[in-house]
This record gives sequence, C-alpha cells and structure tokens, in this order.
Amino acid sequence: MTDTPPDTPAGPEPGQRLQTRAVRGGRGHSGDALAPALWASSAFVSPSVDEARRRATSTGAARFYGRYGNPTVADFESAVADLEGAEAGRAFASGMGAISGVVLGICSTGDHIVTQRQLYGGTQLLFTAVCPRFGIDVTFVEGTDPDEWDAAVRPGKTVLCFAETPANPRLDLVDLDRLGAIAGPVTVVDSTIATPLGQRPLEHGVDLVVHSATKALAGHNDATLGIACGSQELIDWIWGFSVLQGATASPFDALNGLRGLRTLAVRLRQQTETAQRLAETLEHHPAIECVCYPGLDTFPQAELARRQLDVAGGLLTFDVRGGLEGGRRFVEATRIAQLATSLGGPETLVTHPASTTHVGLLPEELAAAETGPGTIRLSDGLEHPDDVVADVLAALDISAGG
Repeated sequence: MTDTPPDTPAGPEPGQRLQTRAVRGGRGHSGDALAPALWASSAFVSPSVDEARRRATSTGAARFYGRYGNPTVADFESAVADLEGAEAGRAFASGMGAISGVVLGICSTGDHIVTQRQLYGGTQLLFTAVCPRFGIDVTFVEGTDPDEWDAAVRPGKTVLCFAETPANPRLDLVDLDRLGAIAGPVTVVDSTIATPLGQRPLEHGVDLVVHSATKALAGHNDATLGIACGSQELIDWIWGFSVLQGATASPFDALNGLRGLRTLAVRLRQQTETAQRLAETLEHHPAIECVCYPGLDTFPQAELARRQLDVAGGLLTFDVRGGLEGGRRFVEATRIAQLATSLGGPETLVTHPASTTHVGLLPEELAAAETGPGTIRLSDGLEHPDDVVADVLAALDISAGG
C-alpha cells in the first residue's frame, strides 16, 4: 500500500524557477484535485497487522497517526523542502516548535552551542533559560563577525551553530558562506525573514534551515506553523525527537501554508517595493534616528546583502526619537499599520519589540540585540504603497508633536 494516491498532478520539474516551484509544489497527496487536499484525520486504518507494524516503525509515515505524519502536512513539508533545495522537511506546530525540536533533538547534556546575540526573543530565551537546565552550554557571539563564530567553536565539543539571518529585529546578516564552511558542528539558519525566495542557506553549505512558517510562508495571519529542512539523515533524526516532543503541525495549518506558498512570490515582490520606498522616505526624516533595511546603500552590511539576498524583503526597522514615549505615540497613532506581533502577512503591522517580541530579555540582552525603547519593527503588507507611506508619516508627525 502506498502513501501516494494515483492520478497525482505533476509537481515541479528540474530547472523550473523558484516562483514556479512555489505554485506547483506540495501536490503529492491531493490526487487530481487542483487545490491542495485537506486530510483532517488524526489516525488512519491499517489493512493488516503487518502494515500497521510497517507504519509504526517507518520514519514519517503519512498515514498512521497524526503525531507521526499526515498527508497534508507531508505535502507542505515536501513543498518547502523543494524550495530550499533540501532532501526532506519536518513541520511543527510553530516556529519555536521547529527551533526547539532542532536544538533539543540534536543536543544533549554536556554539548556546546554557538549562536549570536542578535536573535528573536523567544529563541534567545531558549538558549539562555532552557538549554542551561539540560546542561547544554551556549556561547553568544557577534553574529555579523565571522571570525567570532570560528573562534567560539570548540573542536569535539561544539555540536550546533545556530544563526538567524536576517536577524530580528534589526536585520543583521550572518555571512552564510563563512557559516557553512565551519567544520564539525551542525549549522542551522533561521531564515524566516528572508524566505526561500530571498536566500537558500543550504546552497552555502549550511546543514539545516528553519522557518516560522506562521509568517511569510503561510502569509495570511491564519496559520501557526514551523518547519525544518535539510538532509534526509538529519530530518529523520529530528523526526524521532519531534514525535516525542509532540509539537505536531496541524493539517489545517499545513493546508493554509500550502495556499500561502502559491502567492509567496507576488506578495514578497509587493512588500519589498513598499519597504524600499518607505525606507528611503524615512532615512532622512527628522523624527527618525536610524533606519535598518538591507535594500539601502547605507545599510551597514549593504555589500553582503547584495551578495547574499535575492530580495531585500518587506521588513524594516527604525528608531523613533523620543525613546519609549516616542515609540508608544507612533505605534498608537498609525491607522493602516496595525499594532500586532507578526510579519509577512497581507496587512501592514507595527511592533514595539521592547514590549512584545523581546519583552522577556534583560536590559543588557536588549542592548546586545540593539533593541531600544524607541525601536519599531514594521512589516509591510499589500496595501497601496502611497497609503502606507502617508500613514507612517502622519504617525511620525503625531509622535514628534508629543
């Protein structure tokens, strides 16, 4: 008995561009349906004891029990893995589910991890609060300095090097070629902000790539989803831990993830256009202290951005003058841009990291992440660029006026 039904439409073909592959991928369990099929069942009937045993002892069986796999989830995994140039993928119930599944699935007591100071707040708390409880040692380095990564690795001791690039919230970049060249540890990149259309870490020698697919991959603010992609061997190992971890991706969210992939290219193009225009507008605005956006020539790592990123993306970060009160007045004054903690969706969103995504960090950790009281993260949506720019400028006038 096969896990793939007959009459399955042709998926992506070798040589097709990523935009085409995003539209055509993830159809392995949909039969002849044009749209991805939802397999909502949490369990499947086995025709015999022998077949039940085969499924129970198989890695990633799509038709056995929901915690092991699901046909809709498997299609989402295969679609993202194809975009990343990976052999396999494992989906999780959230981005943090994927990150913790990778970290705790690979590392054990006595192991050593090297990671960067510029991280999403939840990831940083995993490394500072959870890993030490399990006896896992973590060294933090300046993510933008490849030499610090190299120097921090302890031969025979370092098991994992974990990077986030572009990093949340200031979009700092890690040199993927240098990271991928580190010998010994498993190298992992959180590529949520870039998406596979912005960069493909595995092509730089990195071992694993993870995404919070809740963001741009699903892209409509209606799915909570994560995924890790890499070699079949690594994904099989992580799968074994993830079945026990239990952070299983919902087939409903995986379906929304598949839907989102089909419009990822056009959404990313529109969001990048708006972000570039907004970044150029804000760069010399008197109410702004600085703007961080990889598409600007003034971006500190502009040369690396041009070499490493195919698109600059729809996320930008800026510091509003006036500190906490200036930032508060700004995010509460926008009308099109809404105050919500996410990114990559169709609505333009503003986030005040110090009070949301990074609220659990100590002052010195916030400083290390270059996150101040007036730092604003803005995720451009699909509204008209003129309206987004006008909304931000009007809010800045209110913020500056006090």
